[in-house]
Amino acid sequence: MPEIGIGFHTDAFNSSHKSFEQALVWAQENDVHYIEPGVIEGACWIHGLGYFPHISLLEDPVLLRRKMEGYGVEFSQIDAAYPLSGLDGMSVGVPYVQKAISWASLAGCPRVATTDGLHKPEGLTDREALDLMKRSYGEIIRVAEAHEVTVTIEVHGYFTTRAESLGEMLDFCGDSPWLRLNLDTGNTFIAGNDPVEFAGRFLDKIHHVHIKDVSESLAAAVRGGATGIAISHVAAGDGVNADNIRVILRQLADRGFDGVLSIECEGQGGPMLADSLAWLRREIAHVGFTERVPLLASPAALV
Repeated sequence: MPEIGIGFHTDAFNSSHKSFEQALVWAQENDVHYIEPGVIEGACWIHGLGYFPHISLLEDPVLLRRKMEGYGVEFSQIDAAYPLSGLDGMSVGVPYVQKAISWASLAGCPRVATTDGLHKPEGLTDREALDLMKRSYGEIIRVAEAHEVTVTIEVHGYFTTRAESLGEMLDFCGDSPWLRLNLDTGNTFIAGNDPVEFAGRFLDKIHHVHIKDVSESLAAAVRGGATGIAISHVAAGDGVNADNIRVILRQLADRGFDGVLSIECEGQGGPMLADSLAWLRREIAHVGFTERVPLLASPAALV
């Protein structure tokens, strides 16, 4: 049976103002071994005081990796998704992502997430924006290949929620193994796509998955008029996207997917995330997945 990892994005603890280490504690208490934080370049007071569940590129990556090993947790991905489709994509987004890649390689993190902007970029035609992103990804993948870190393109914005333009983006660097897809089940749905059909088109490129459900009220209000959800306020399995996620899990199992399913939801300090985790564990068993536990998480590895 295919083995996959289960993890969560630390966005789940944004509203409860918990620290990254408190997210690690929650992961250990709930037998979760993969985690996906956002990264900032620099420092800020909210991070320093422990009210921010993400990490800074100023933190030492090796020391942080060792701390995580003590909790039996490793990175599935770090989120460096500064929009690359705008005029500042080259000047701001590219160096930010490149620094995240070199940091990730030292932290033992296999992936770095990227994306486009939510809206049509101001001052650029679609063609100009796509050409600009192609140059940006060329520079990014040059660094990713050197560090052997996979860059994922997340379905989140104006271009990435359109199958044709996403397909072009995934081919920016030919068939480079270092440029792959982070499928987001919720963003795909809220943009008005059929998530099952959308996922099926890109199965060979999917390297990491955001498991995100959508509430009935949000779907009724904005589906087809938005491209991304900042954070889902419904547990996975409790929304109108649950059946689509089930079918996508079957597609992934049939394809032999062996990456990580990263839950994205408003965790309410933990309870909603716990409900999502319980649902997802039941669903992966139904499609024949087994949950992977990294070697570092075994008792022998922690002695």
